[in-house]
Amino acid sequence: MTEFRLGDRRIGEDHPPFVIAEVGINHEGEIEKAIQLVDAAVAAGADCVKFQSHIVEAEMIPTDMKPGDISEEKLWDIIERCQLTEEEEREIKRYCERKGIMYLCTPFSREAADRLEAMNVVGFKIGSGECNNLPLIRHVARKGLPIILSTGMNDLESIRKSVEAIQESGCPLMLMHCTSAYPTPYEHVRLESIRQLQEAYGVPVGLSDHSMGIYTCLGAVALGACAVEKHFTISRNWPGPDNPISIEPDELEQLACSRVDQQLDVVVLKRVLAFCCCPDACVRDPGEQFLRKAACVKSSFDRAREPKVHRGCKHGTFFTFELYGERNTSRRLATN
Repeated sequence: MTEFRLGDRRIGEDHPPFVIAEVGINHEGEIEKAIQLVDAAVAAGADCVKFQSHIVEAEMIPTDMKPGDISEEKLWDIIERCQLTEEEEREIKRYCERKGIMYLCTPFSREAADRLEAMNVVGFKIGSGECNNLPLIRHVARKGLPIILSTGMNDLESIRKSVEAIQESGCPLMLMHCTSAYPTPYEHVRLESIRQLQEAYGVPVGLSDHSMGIYTCLGAVALGACAVEKHFTISRNWPGPDNPISIEPDELEQLACSRVDQQLDVVVLKRVLAFCCCPDACVRDPGEQFLRKAACVKSSFDRAREPKVHRGCKHGTFFTFELYGERNTSRRLATN
């Protein structure tokens, strides 16, 4: 298995697990909260703090839809409220650098990816919701920076297309096994898929986890995960759709300490593996879904995309790949 390098950090089976505190949009568009979350992640011992770069007009079309049962607010309104300006994102990145923690961010459009590149980020994280968005993935891959790709809602064949698109550009790659259910029931975590992704693609594999608590992360590390990512908040009582499923500072600190603690609780570990890993849970063949019900989730997601012209063109313009993009008519907020 190849080693993955992100900035000055080496990630792989010969190194301690890389701990990512996923802030996402838990700051609710308030930079003061974003800074507070950075401080808390640093104090807890995380290696990296990750945000999401949203430019709502570039990534969505106007819609009245609501994000399932996690919020009664319109999805468009949530993203519009929570998006940060370019200067705010730059300020957060500079603050992370001063505090000595790695800054990472997920783009949801080409415009957001270009913004992050101009900010001199060390790499990109592509969320599960964009795992099969090949126009965006190819656009990001052409920048030549390391890419972390989450794989929720995708089968081996769709993942393979994205992996090939990234590797054709020569970008270092790490995959993150993910179950896109919020929160994820333990019996649907499917930790066995970590090993299968390693065998299928020969790259480092981590876990982007949406179950409650940190136990599945401990089980993932025991099964070879080289990175773990959890949604992170100061308090689950904070407003916002993702805060209730996030871990708090004391839990992040426990997770960060566990990466160097080789004396894992055997009883807890066995319980985790019993719930989260079973022989028929992995993706055995190309085209088979990670979850038994993932087919309907994925098909619903695919229908929620529409093609768009990436930049303005006049009548009669020859249509090329560079002019094509996708915007989401509906998307789960935290598809990481």
